[in-house]
Amino acid sequence: MNKNLVGFILIALVAAILWGALKDRSSAPLAVSISIIGDIDNERIYNADTEPSNWLAFGRTYEEQRFSPLSQINRDNVSDLGLAWYKDMQSNRALEATPIVVDGMMFLSSEWSKVYALDAKTGEEIWFYDPEVPGAWGRKACCDVVNRGVAIYKGKVYFGSLDGRLIALDAATGELIWEVDTLLDRNDEYTITGAPRVANDKVFIGNGGAEFGVRGYITAYDVHTGEQVWRFYTVPGDPSLPFEHPELEMAAKTWNGEWWEIGGGGTVWNSIVYDPDFNHLYFGVGNGSPWTRAIRSPGGGDNLFLSSIVAVDADTGQMKWYYQTTPGDNWDYTAIADMVLADMEVDGKQHKVLMQAPKNGFFYVIDRSNGELLRANKFVTATWATHVDMETGRPVEDPAFDYIEDPKWVLPGPDGAHSWQAMAFDAGRRLAYIPAVESPFVFSMKEEWKKTGKYKHIVGGWNLGVESLESSLLNMSNAGEPLKAQGYLKAFDPLTGKSKWIVELLHYWNGGTLATAGDLVFQGNSVGDVNAFDADTGEVLWTFNAFTAFLAPPVTYMIDGAQYIAILAGTGGGGALFAGEVPNLASVTYGNFGKLLVFKLGGDVELPPPTVLDRTIPEPPESDASEEEIQTGKVGYHSYCAGCHGSQVRSSGVIKDLRLMLPEIHSIFKEIVFDGVYAEKGMAGYADLLNETEIDQIHAYIISRANEDREAALAEGE
Repeated sequence: MNKNLVGFILIALVAAILWGALKDRSSAPLAVSISIIGDIDNERIYNADTEPSNWLAFGRTYEEQRFSPLSQINRDNVSDLGLAWYKDMQSNRALEATPIVVDGMMFLSSEWSKVYALDAKTGEEIWFYDPEVPGAWGRKACCDVVNRGVAIYKGKVYFGSLDGRLIALDAATGELIWEVDTLLDRNDEYTITGAPRVANDKVFIGNGGAEFGVRGYITAYDVHTGEQVWRFYTVPGDPSLPFEHPELEMAAKTWNGEWWEIGGGGTVWNSIVYDPDFNHLYFGVGNGSPWTRAIRSPGGGDNLFLSSIVAVDADTGQMKWYYQTTPGDNWDYTAIADMVLADMEVDGKQHKVLMQAPKNGFFYVIDRSNGELLRANKFVTATWATHVDMETGRPVEDPAFDYIEDPKWVLPGPDGAHSWQAMAFDAGRRLAYIPAVESPFVFSMKEEWKKTGKYKHIVGGWNLGVESLESSLLNMSNAGEPLKAQGYLKAFDPLTGKSKWIVELLHYWNGGTLATAGDLVFQGNSVGDVNAFDADTGEVLWTFNAFTAFLAPPVTYMIDGAQYIAILAGTGGGGALFAGEVPNLASVTYGNFGKLLVFKLGGDVELPPPTVLDRTIPEPPESDASEEEIQTGKVGYHSYCAGCHGSQVRSSGVIKDLRLMLPEIHSIFKEIVFDGVYAEKGMAGYADLLNETEIDQIHAYIISRANEDREAALAEGE
């Protein structure tokens, strides 16, 4: 028999077997061969409403409204919702990804940038890819070793790795096709935690790291080869050198001092949206580095393009317009919250709008054709500014909350009024469903700067320009009474600035939202509940206790006539790690064991309840440290350790509670923190920032706190 004919028969046989295995995975049959699994392109995403059974892109459609036309699950029957299947993600860190569901397959990412392809009907794992991020890179991640998702386009899976690579995999097999290094310098503190976006045969990705003092940018790569197409820098570099693109010459006029020596910040670490109506790419720009403009840009200036929404031509990267939400940002008010596109009548005229509710507490409605500001209403308490002047588009700062001279409690704090957790928008109701935050912070200038007017940039460390919260609290008597931290789910009208309804949540750090045509809003929260709310009233119609807190947003899809709701459980990030031992937080009670949960009507799978954590503090070793050394260690701990291990050495349960260290860990504390013997476990050494004496002082403070809380627990037990 002819060898070519034999080969053809074998290929046909294999294809037939694969087709038989996969054909029942979707309610819509595949019209083409199995070799193009993940066959998503611009047209398919643009017309996503014609196939609501899939969730084709990060926000489902290019508009990123996170609203699904599916209505099989609705307000009348949601009480019958039950667990259809779940997958143990083998994770104890934050899970933040939006799953992509196409033609019966689900693609998602987890901690340390790991990627999974699953059967969306059964949860069976089809393939798994681990980019093997070096554990020591975790130190460069300000807010956990997270990943917010993948993009699927023309048979490939695209994602960013924590250590700055953009990777393309075969959607059918998970095999590596190409990877590129997106970083300017691998010695800098860059990360990638956000989900890429795809359009016009390009994949777009930004990066994180502004807290450490890097320079922000966003890059477009060819989807087929990984070749760089264009790059847009969000802050200017050294003005004595040629600017990389014309917009930077204009931006440089809004800066003072020598900002380029410490990077400037402005990272594009979350929100990127493609607009097919104008062929625009919109991206939200992060905070400056340091946070304080007095240090970052002495003499003032707006510091473009920090805390801005920027629109560029998606094919060339040429800027079309920008709107700066917080000129001269002084509070870490990044503009990285997810953006939503919609068609809306404003003041009697139809507009194609962009909407965002960023950290600074104002909800913006902008004409996305030209950047014209249409509305700017507060959606939470925001004390730093009284209002936005609609003539100039600029916020009017309240001088009473200027913290240059004295510490001040300010709302919002660095966790924002709304951070990266996704909001949903129901165009029919004209309501945005926002996981809103009121989390105050004591802003206080660094003592070194107050005394000398100088600031020392810390290579490899956080460069905020403000005291840590704990250090600021030492001056709390000068800051006034502390404000209450609170979380809400708000059904907010962007045009009137009014909330139709508000649900008060037990903790401020909660999950993203999903709205559906079933008159429902879904959200997971910090105490471990997934809730379905009536979209019109906010009434809780259904609850499922997962025993694990949520940050990720839900998605919904349909297979074989059954609608599913899928959501990742697992908390972390800045709001949970630093918050520490908060009562009722699920991770404090049970730990943080990540799972993918998938629900349908009539689902009857049982989720085994976890064991309550034993948080008994063992007797720590003796310490002969003086009170002065302990207090010095307290400042050191809150400068270098609290961001992961919790304020006052009280962990949220996500990362190790250092009060619970066993004797054998205490005995090698210096080897862990100074030498980095646990680097591959994610605990890099700090020999570049701390000397052995300073580490001993931090250890003494940890021992002191362990003794204090252990004695209090024993006394309470008596």
